[in-house]
Amino acid sequence: MFLPLLVKTNNGLSMRFNIFLGENVQDLIKNYFTESIQTQIVMAESLGFSIEKAAKIIVEGLLSGNKIMSCGNGSSAANVQSFTSRLITSIAIERPSIPALALVSDNVLLSAIVNHEEIYARQIQALGQQGDILIVATCQGKSRAIIRAVQEAVIKDMKIVALTAFDGGEVIGLLGQNDIEIRIPSYKKVMAYEMHAMILNCLCQLIENNLFNHAE
Repeated sequence: MFLPLLVKTNNGLSMRFNIFLGENVQDLIKNYFTESIQTQIVMAESLGFSIEKAAKIIVEGLLSGNKIMSCGNGSSAANVQSFTSRLITSIAIERPSIPALALVSDNVLLSAIVNHEEIYARQIQALGQQGDILIVATCQGKSRAIIRAVQEAVIKDMKIVALTAFDGGEVIGLLGQNDIEIRIPSYKKVMAYEMHAMILNCLCQLIENNLFNHAE
């Protein structure tokens, strides 16, 4: 399959190119969506109770006056930042804001912390309180910044919800019996990012339903 591309040069000339995308483009597209759907089906069957328990832990913490903190690296940072924005605004209904803080958002602060491994842990040291909830999103569970964040949350006696993939990595060894791991059944990063975003959307929906359903 060839995709036409029109490029304008610095001298104003227009040049047309044909980009070859390969012979099996439609197969690649179908395979991607098929894999995504199959992963979602497996998740719905195997992760439902973990997601429900995570939502319960978060709701109980919020009702006790605590807040949600979240962190992740790269695409996971984008996921938790988007999750935080929906908690503060809404996902489905008009409601009051939910106290939530994405530890990935303050560029000035992140650049001021010289040791990259401490970028989330230092914020938890300053802002975390007993009973707060830390949500971490990590594919392989081996990032030192994420591990240090979880370690600091343990010290602060915070509840932890870990969204993982692959084999869970080092992070899962730090979780206590009251913490929750939600592991994506995939060893592909792009699939893990996509499924993490879906789970975070689901959690937000569950939190809204539990806290504000009476308003409908």
